[in-house]
Amino acid sequence: MSDILNGLRIGYAMTGSFCTFEKSFQQAELLVRSGAELLPVMSEHASAIDTRFGTAAENISRLRSIAGKEVILSIADAEAIGPKELTDIMVVAPCTSNTAAKLASSVTDTAVTMAVKSHLRRGKPVVLAIASNDSLMGSAKNLGELFNRKNYYFVPMLQDDWINKPASLVAEFSMLPQAIEAALKGIQLRPIIYHSSAN
Repeated sequence: MSDILNGLRIGYAMTGSFCTFEKSFQQAELLVRSGAELLPVMSEHASAIDTRFGTAAENISRLRSIAGKEVILSIADAEAIGPKELTDIMVVAPCTSNTAAKLASSVTDTAVTMAVKSHLRRGKPVVLAIASNDSLMGSAKNLGELFNRKNYYFVPMLQDDWINKPASLVAEFSMLPQAIEAALKGIQLRPIIYHSSAN
C-alpha cells in the first residue's frame, strides 16, 4: 500500500447494509493503520437499528473507537464537512441501494447524504461500496446515473450469489484502499462488476 493514505482525511460513512458492517469495520481499521484520519458518519438507520449483526450502540461504539472521534449522526452536524473542509475524500461503505438512489437524485435527508453533498461542494471524490440485493433490478438505473456523475467512484462489485440472488451486488471491501487511491488520481478501478467463480 502506498503512502498516499498517510495523513489522508477520509469521511467514513456507513449506511444500513448491516450484514456487511464487519467487512467495513475491518477496512476502517486498515485505513487507520495506514495512517489515514477518519471522520466517522452513520445514517440514522445504521445508528439506530439493532440486528443480529450487532446493536446500534455497539456499532456506534466500534466506529467511534476505530476513528478516535465522535460519530456524526445528524444532518446538522454533517453539514459542516464541506464549509470547514474537513475531508479529502468521502467513503460510503456500505452504501445501500436506498442511499445510492438518494445520491443519484440529489436528495439530502440523512446524515450520510448530507455528508456527501457537503463534501462534494469542493469537487472532491466520493467512493461508494455498494451492498444491495436489487442492484441489477430497480436500483440499476441509479447506479448507472452515478457511474456517469463527476466525482463518484466505486469499489469493484461482486455478484456474490448470482444463482440464488441474481440481482445482488456487494462491493469487494478488501479493494477499498485501492479504490480510494485510484479515486484520488481520478481513476475508476475496473472491472467494476464481476462474478464469483465459486457459484
